[in-house]
Order: sequence, then C-alpha cells, then structure tokens
Amino acid sequence: MYTLVRRFIKTGIVFLMAGLAIGLYALVMREVHNVGMHPYLRSAHVHAVMGGFVMFLILGVALWLFPRAAKGDTRYRPGRIEAAYWILTISTAVRILGEVTRMWEDAALLRWLIVLAGVGQVAGFAFYFWTMWTRIRPVGSHLREAKGERF
Repeated sequence: MYTLVRRFIKTGIVFLMAGLAIGLYALVMREVHNVGMHPYLRSAHVHAVMGGFVMFLILGVALWLFPRAAKGDTRYRPGRIEAAYWILTISTAVRILGEVTRMWEDAALLRWLIVLAGVGQVAGFAFYFWTMWTRIRPVGSHLREAKGERF
C-alpha cells in the first residue's frame, strides 16, 4: 500500500472521528438536554461520516486495487489523484466546519463558503473519477469470460 492510498484511508478515519464526535454531541444534547439535532449539525455529521469516512475509504481502496494505468495512458497521473485528494479534503473539512458554525452564525460569507465547499466536493469527486476512468478495465477476466467462465 503506497503513500497516497494510506493518506486517503487515514484521512477517512479522521473524518470518521469527527463524525462520531458530532454524533456523540447530538446524542448528549438529545438525551440529557432534550434538544433535537440541529439541521446544520445533521448535515455536518452526514458529510463527516459519508462524504469523509466512507468515500475516502472507497477512493483509497479503489486507488490501491484497480489495475495499474496502461502504458500510454494519457489520462491517469498520480499528481492528478493527489490534487483530487487535496480538493476533497479541504472541501469536506470546510463543509463540516462551516455546517457546525452555521448553528450559531448566519453570515452571508459563511453560507457562500459552505456552498463553495460543496462545489469543491463535487469537483473533487468528478476529477478523481475522470482521472481513474481508464483504470476501470478488465485485466485477464475478459479472456476467461470469452471462454465461457462465469464469476
């Protein structure tokens, strides 16, 4: 497992810890103080666990397991995947922090920051999968399928 794969997976674990902390806070507020989960806190929790932990794990494992780029592949470049990593990490972190902050602050600048972070998340995922697209290909299995083998 190489560095960028480990970085995706470890970053996902950090986002999981953030999501668990948010969830624990919401649980205590509900059970001890009888206060329901604020919609912005719910959004932060979902983005930390699903957009952060789950997706970063998927992206890291895909990067690790998919076949290497074919010789002459002009689309896949490790630097592009690293750029997607940074776009996604920064956007997801800003989104989570922005959503938590929105519980107490209604500034227009904060709202736009959250929107831009969401755009960054969409762009980061799109860039990652555009870059990885050529690595989603058969490596030997298509020959076995042609001979009639079923998986």
